Amino acid sequence: MINTKEEISKELAKRTKPKKKEALEKLNDIISMVPSHLTSLIENAFKYKRIPKEYLLSSILFTFSAVTGRTFFIDALGYKNYANLYFAIIGSRGDIKSEAIKTATNLLTTSDNKDYEKYLSDNKYLNKDDQPIKRKQILIQKATIEAAYQVHFENPNSIGICLDEIFGLVEKMGNSNSRDGVYWREFLLEGYTNGVVDVSRKTTESFRIAETYPTLIGGLQNEFVKKLFANGNLESGFIDRLLFTTRLTKNKILMKERFPDECILEYNRSIKNLLEYKRTSEHPDEVRKQFQIHFTEEAEDKLFNYVQKLINDQEVAKPIIKEYLAKMQISIHKLCLISYMMLNANEKTFKTELTSESVELAIALNDFYFLNFQMIIEDKMDTKEKKITTQDVIALAKKNNASRKAVIEVTGVHKSTISRYWDIT
Repeated sequence: MINTKEEISKELAKRTKPKKKEALEKLNDIISMVPSHLTSLIENAFKYKRIPKEYLLSSILFTFSAVTGRTFFIDALGYKNYANLYFAIIGSRGDIKSEAIKTATNLLTTSDNKDYEKYLSDNKYLNKDDQPIKRKQILIQKATIEAAYQVHFENPNSIGICLDEIFGLVEKMGNSNSRDGVYWREFLLEGYTNGVVDVSRKTTESFRIAETYPTLIGGLQNEFVKKLFANGNLESGFIDRLLFTTRLTKNKILMKERFPDECILEYNRSIKNLLEYKRTSEHPDEVRKQFQIHFTEEAEDKLFNYVQKLINDQEVAKPIIKEYLAKMQISIHKLCLISYMMLNANEKTFKTELTSESVELAIALNDFYFLNFQMIIEDKMDTKEKKITTQDVIALAKKNNASRKAVIEVTGVHKSTISRYWDIT
């Protein structure tokens, strides 16, 4: 409830502040909230490799999402949730999108390389009647939907779909004549909430994944954003599931000095700790496959209040924004779990409760991506943010039981004009 001059002024300032400035402030808040080794990685990658901070942040979140898998889950407000999310990095050619993804996922690529060598070695001397040994794999870079299904079946805990550019996938998904595209869209829509995939074949083995866990990241050039919103991707709800990152930071200063190795080593330790925990849970002899992360009472209350606010905002929001707010009520749960992993992976404290610190970080992240989505709608889709009028201020004041006097002081409009509008608003 807001009912004073200062509170109304603050609310109006928030509503009129440029979205880019607000998003940049939120980004800086997030960087200060994550563990120091992640802050160091983001800041030094920006300084020495000129990687935009927001691009690397999304790439780090994707990496934690991919390695968390179904090993960990939360159950809050009546819903069970895992940590899989979809990220789209928006920018121009040469904006260092690929290097951000590569820097964050390098350890996973190394792990996949080792697992591939082991897969070749283990299957080299099998007899024709022997059962082939399945390949462990985390990242998928280029694959048909059939291949993606197969990889996920053989690695049911998680798969990370990691693309330099997602336009090719988006183009397929928007083509009703593309069988691959239709199935990719269905897979990603169903996979977001960990739905079932059942593949029935006539000539080869059929299989079923009871709980899917795809996570996705890819770059997209600015000129292709409109096409991302076309051909059914918006109507199907795929757009609402994407966490967009627009270009906010830029470093024009080239450095001769080498990027400090200790930054990436500390980060890799966190990812390795989480990956080892995940791999242990996947072992055939391991009895316990999943671990629930429990909330403290304070943390769950904070989550409850935030989700209720999203529901309230959704009721008065306009189309496109309304649908995105609905998916934010899911993504906040997933971000709570990823935030917990980022805060605990370095010390392997996976048996502790999820505290308010994780929820506050998750809220900051969710709001950050919402700001990015709003910027895309306004800047890329040729729509303009509505200018706040005197009637809007009066409506805001009435909604929150503020006085006419407070509105007059905030707007500087003559009291007779306020009184006239007050009676008809």
